[in-house]
Amino acid sequence: MQKLNIVLVEPEIPQNTGNIARTCALTGSRLHLVEPLGFQTDDRSLKRAGLDYWHLLNVTFYHSLSDFFARNTGKFFYFSAKGRKIHSNLAYPEGCFLVFGRESTGLPETLLRANPETCVRIPMLNHPDARSLNLSNAVAIGVYEVLRQWNYPGLLCKGQLKNGW
Repeated sequence: MQKLNIVLVEPEIPQNTGNIARTCALTGSRLHLVEPLGFQTDDRSLKRAGLDYWHLLNVTFYHSLSDFFARNTGKFFYFSAKGRKIHSNLAYPEGCFLVFGRESTGLPETLLRANPETCVRIPMLNHPDARSLNLSNAVAIGVYEVLRQWNYPGLLCKGQLKNGW
């Protein structure tokens, strides 16, 4: 099974991280959390968002962004409202990392500027009040685009009614 990595750099809102953890657990994606976090990992809001799924979650913590990069190699895609490439127009290789910034400020512009070819944007309305998508929604969109390209490896793609079809 191909492995997808989701990286949250300094997430601030526990409910968003809880929802993202649930998405990672249910898609077999690995979650990477880069400190400082805007909450404690035992926060009730965080746990409530993904309560039934924590045992399925593969999560790794890092002290800083430099700690994360020192411990990981591969292809990194930086999701940002400032990105110039559309997220669905790129091919995502096995083991890639989808990197997302904090809710209030996003990813550091120095990181985006240094990686223009893998800095991606999810299209949104062209309006000054349309700043960005909710972080957990952006992660879900990114995850499912990659999994679609990979033909949903290891995922159940057909549901079943209780009394059959």
